[in-house]
Amino acid sequence: MRVRSLTAAGVVAAMLALAGCGGGSDDAGASGPADLRMTIWSANAKHTALFEQIAAEYQKTHPEVGKITFESIPYENYTTALTTQIGGGNVPDLAWILESTAQDFVTSGALAPIDKDPDLVPSTTKTWEQDGQLFAYPFSTSPLGVFVNTDLVTAAGRPAPAQQVAAGHWTWDQAVATGAAVQKAGKGGIVVGDFDYKGWDTLNSIWAGWGARPWSEDGKTCGFDQPEMVNAMTAIHKMVFTDQAMPGPGVTKDFFAGDAAMVLTQISRAALLEKAKFKWDLVPLPKGPAGEYAVVGQAGIGVLKRGKHVDAAKDFLAFFTNQENSAKLAAFFPPPRKSQLTTAVLAKANPLLEPAQLQSVVIDGIERGDIKTSHTGYAELQQTVRAALDPLWKPDADVKAVMSGVCAKINPLLAK
Repeated sequence: MRVRSLTAAGVVAAMLALAGCGGGSDDAGASGPADLRMTIWSANAKHTALFEQIAAEYQKTHPEVGKITFESIPYENYTTALTTQIGGGNVPDLAWILESTAQDFVTSGALAPIDKDPDLVPSTTKTWEQDGQLFAYPFSTSPLGVFVNTDLVTAAGRPAPAQQVAAGHWTWDQAVATGAAVQKAGKGGIVVGDFDYKGWDTLNSIWAGWGARPWSEDGKTCGFDQPEMVNAMTAIHKMVFTDQAMPGPGVTKDFFAGDAAMVLTQISRAALLEKAKFKWDLVPLPKGPAGEYAVVGQAGIGVLKRGKHVDAAKDFLAFFTNQENSAKLAAFFPPPRKSQLTTAVLAKANPLLEPAQLQSVVIDGIERGDIKTSHTGYAELQQTVRAALDPLWKPDADVKAVMSGVCAKINPLLAK
């Protein structure tokens, strides 16, 4: 399994390097209307219905564009499947891109530059820029927050996190105490969305509160063995094995099914609570030893340079993300536009969330939050760190030694 993962990581890098060679062409005039294809990782029927509605509107005034297809690829192997398509010559015209692989796509030359709208919040475009050009539109800029099952918290005799926020007491110590009380009562405590002791990079929703980073800003120096990360990982280890405030390895607790007190995840998951049978709330991430903080997950839409209809794809992307359609997309994907980061706009698109929740978690989070971890060659780094962290998830783990071991493994990769 380990060899296969690293091989796949190498394939990703090689295929993206190949994708940067040469360019596509718009041949609609010679072969009839240009059919466009965009790869996405969502299979949500409401998402695709909205995309198709926007596409239909575009086609009314663009007869030169034929069929517009949204091809869903499972999230778990999305990047590998996408780069396999690119390497095999089956290049999509547009593609969703994860923030974790942004540097690979941008620096490889696989993407065509697009126009930069001045309405975009500068912090949302940084990941997708190179040499003053923008290579993907940051269509989903989604801060992480804490969804709370207030029924479970109250039943466990703990104060509601919203009350602690109002009183200035919402800290990681308080969150851990609440998670432990709920787990003691038989449910799950603190769940980190998409972690499951595999997706280690999702833990940035916690370690950022300690001021920790997996590597330096320039990507050349390992940060796992630095005091901030050692302290953060020590706290996480204690949450799991000493405080018992987080479900342990092999234990699954689904917050959205009512099985956990809290989940740290992106606010776009609020739609899963539309038919919830429990009372819930949304609050910012707890204050950590380094102070208040915010973490933002992001995805971009890029135009593939080797696609068949580059110019048509750029024009459709501009339409897909214009003011009007960005407001529609805001129902699922928080917008990167300054003009739309208001409680009025967001409340209209997100009726399940209160204006105060939208302000504290979404607007404040986008304006001051850090984009989730990224690096060139990320697929290989991700697999290497995951394997090196495996010894951490045992009750008697030597956290400092494990963190030093992570750096020993990834230093050669960071030096590339």
